[in-house]
Amino acid sequence: MKIYNTLTGKKEPLTPINPGQIKMYTCGQTVYNDIHIGNARFYVAFDAIRRYLEYKDYEVIYIQNFTDIEDKIIQRAADEGCATHELAEKYIQRTLEDLDSLHVRHATIHPKATGEIPEIIAMIKRLVQGGHAYHKNGSVYFNTANAQGYGKLSRKKIEDLISGARVEVDTDKQNATDFVLWKPAKPGEPYWESPWGQGRPGWHIECSAMALKYLGEEIDIHGGASDLIFPHHENEIAQSEAANGKNFARYWMHCGILTVNHKKMGKSAGNFQTLREVAQRFPYDVIRFYLVSGHYRAPMEFTDEVIEAAKQGLNRIKNCHRNLTHAEKTAQSSTRTPIQQEVNQYIQAFETAMEDDFNAADAVTAIYELVTFTNKQIPTISKENAQYLREKLELLCGLLGIVADTDTDTDTVTLTDEEVEALIAARTAARIAKNFAESDRIRDELASKGIILEDTRGGVRWHRA
Repeated sequence: MKIYNTLTGKKEPLTPINPGQIKMYTCGQTVYNDIHIGNARFYVAFDAIRRYLEYKDYEVIYIQNFTDIEDKIIQRAADEGCATHELAEKYIQRTLEDLDSLHVRHATIHPKATGEIPEIIAMIKRLVQGGHAYHKNGSVYFNTANAQGYGKLSRKKIEDLISGARVEVDTDKQNATDFVLWKPAKPGEPYWESPWGQGRPGWHIECSAMALKYLGEEIDIHGGASDLIFPHHENEIAQSEAANGKNFARYWMHCGILTVNHKKMGKSAGNFQTLREVAQRFPYDVIRFYLVSGHYRAPMEFTDEVIEAAKQGLNRIKNCHRNLTHAEKTAQSSTRTPIQQEVNQYIQAFETAMEDDFNAADAVTAIYELVTFTNKQIPTISKENAQYLREKLELLCGLLGIVADTDTDTDTVTLTDEEVEALIAARTAARIAKNFAESDRIRDELASKGIILEDTRGGVRWHRA
């Protein structure tokens, strides 16, 4: 299995620190609003990565944080007239509900910044004592000038960062690129006691402290959205390696952004739609399928048209699953024609795609090819083969978090021409076997999907209503 490592800029074999175990950390939400569809893409991508790692028998210890104290949270709470912890808890619960709707499994632990203050303070103290940080007027800053290899993740040179930095209002910094680890509380803001006075942690330090507490000094995979590479992840590396004296993460994985009119989607840009808003137009399983169908590193353009196309693709999979489920109950033949060799080709294609940097786009193609093969089997399929194919289809879909079962929240299913022809062939086979009840059922099913049949001397003709 190979993973593209942002740190080295190339694909590398996956070699975990402890054989059979993956320690993975990803940066979660700052909880002051509902997640938008771009946030959802990150959650879905790493959920699929985790599922596949577990399929390959790795024990995945997955930590994903919630930032529940930050300037935007404080401002939003003030606007709504509630306490910051009340606002944060409200949106943590709504985020978890959204993830459940997308079939995203919860992390092993979802720590919150406010629950890790002692660990954060302890790490800052080590940085100060080691000469990697300094405090002034109630603030503590990380000294980037002393950070070995600062800029190695983003490939930015510290000289360029310094020359390109704007004039800082904060004159307490020794260098323009230094960043805050602890900030003093303003009047009326939440605060915690620390050796440097009453205040709260900076954004970057919380992730380093949580990763250390729950995963140790070295971790296997650190992930997040690509817009976090600099400065957030760059700063995480600098402070973690300075505090712990060891390499922080072996592999850095970054999910491509979602774009609208080829511009990054974001709350600050005002061009975002929350997941719940999109779910008013499309079922959650369709949204999931859309989000997982592209390669996780590639940007994705967001439009209703591309989600509509994903809906048709998911319907194709669901139709196949429905036909297999029905064949298990009604197929007349119990003779099993060997099909394992052909099916294994599609499973192998799926695995090959996922083991090449979790290429879910090609993995979905392998599922489509399995569906095409299955549809050709339907007219004469045995119960045993129907069960076997259904189980394999569910397996591959499940590894991407796709629900193939039709008893889910999708709306009217549109059949492809290929699926219509397969059902007509199955109906013809039923009529030859004098199974008229099954023949009528298929005709009714086609009619319910807007497919009208005409039995003629030349065979069955069909058209869409």
